[in-house]
Parts: sequence; structure tokens; C-alpha cells
Amino acid sequence: MTVPRRIRDLQDVPRPIVAAASDYPADHQIAPHSHPRSQLIYAERGVMTVTTGIGVWVIPPQRAVWVPAGMEHRVGATGPIRMRSLFVAAGAKAGLPAECCVVTVSPLLRELILRAVEIPPLYDLDGADGRLMDVILDQLQRLPVTPLHLPMAADARLGRITNALLAEPGINRTLAEWSNEAGASARTLSRLFVKETGMTFGAWRQQVRLLKALEMLAGGHGVTVAALELGYQSPSAFVAMFRRALGVSPGRYFATPEGAPE
Repeated sequence: MTVPRRIRDLQDVPRPIVAAASDYPADHQIAPHSHPRSQLIYAERGVMTVTTGIGVWVIPPQRAVWVPAGMEHRVGATGPIRMRSLFVAAGAKAGLPAECCVVTVSPLLRELILRAVEIPPLYDLDGADGRLMDVILDQLQRLPVTPLHLPMAADARLGRITNALLAEPGINRTLAEWSNEAGASARTLSRLFVKETGMTFGAWRQQVRLLKALEMLAGGHGVTVAALELGYQSPSAFVAMFRRALGVSPGRYFATPEGAPE
């Protein structure tokens, strides 16, 4: 599906920031596209996956992804989603993120976003709506980044491994066991993982599992089901990984908008 006409039209509105609400059914896919404005994609409900040429970002509830202007991306829905977007014009505010990243949405910013999508695009810059949008821009300068990014590799040998793990994150094969299929030695594959993704093979695989876990848990699967499907020997081992990565248990992560550390 291409970008709706109403979203394309918003890009030309003479305002520093505009907002839009979009609801989509399960498994909905938005084809690769880009915007002349930077975009904050917020998941009010459901889990979205944003994919670019350099990586994958997963957006569970109460989180958002910042996509810089001009960056081609596609969006996929795991289940029904309520997507709320802010489109920010170039130069609207200094200090906004320069790279794609997942951020935590505070309770204040959440309420501001939900109000912003009700404001007409051509709002009065000097009125109450304009002042609310100014507050949103101030909040966007303070976005705490969440480690929910999966960098992708360009090397074809690594691609055989990463594609398999993206399809089935619970595979527990070592690099030595992947070497014949990938067409390179374990030592070469280990070096390439760090060079191409900035992560070791083990760290990259754990990140795949973390992102898949977020999709599963947000979709209603229990911790035990997620742990076993993702290759962990026990739910406690899975919870320990989750806490190390995000600072909280799965239950707390989904219970608090801030994902505040325990």
C-alpha cells in the first residue's frame, strides 16, 4: 500500500509540525517510501516494525521511532495498530535526532500527541494550538533513546545467517555450525559481524530475540511461550536477558509507559 494522499498533502502544510492518525488492521504493510519532513511514528496500540536500508526498529506500545527526513522506510503491523505520527519540518527545532532511533514516549508527550492529531493542519501559530505544538517540539528535544534497533549487514555471507535468524530467532547454531552454509570460516564470520553491524554474533542474535520477544509479548503471548520459541532453556533465563537489555522485567516494561528501571 502506498502512502495515503492525506499524509502526502501534510508535507506541504506551512506549519513547523503537523500530526496525523492512522489505524491499520493486523499484518498491514506500508510500502517503502520517504517524507520531506522528519517523522515521529508513535504506537498508541499494537506493535509496528520500521525497516530501512540500514536496520530494523521495533515499536511496542508507548514507544515511537524517529525517522529523519528523506529516509526511505517501510512499516509493518504485527497486529491491529493505532499509529499516530508527527511530521516535523526541517529547521523547526534545533537538537532533534539526526538518525533513526526508537524512543520512549513520556505520559506528557503521549497526551500531547493524542491532542495534536485532533488539531487542524492549518492551526493558528499564535493561538492555543500553536502553543501546544511548540510544547511538543520542546519535548522532542528530550526523547530518551531505547535500544530497540537491529543493524543489518550487507555482506551476502552474513545475509544467509541473519535472514535465517530473522525467520527463526530460536536457532541455537554457533558460527562454526553456520560456516559451511555461509561459505566462510567462523573466524571470518565473527570479524564480519563486528565490522558490518558493530555487534558480535551473540549480541546480534540476542537483539533479534529481544525484538521478536517484544512483538510476541505485546501480541498476548506469555513469557513461557516466548522463552521456549526464542531458544531459551527456561523462562527465568529469558526474563534475565530481557532485564539486562531493557532494565526491567517484561511485566514492568509493558505496564509502565516510561519503562522505568526497577
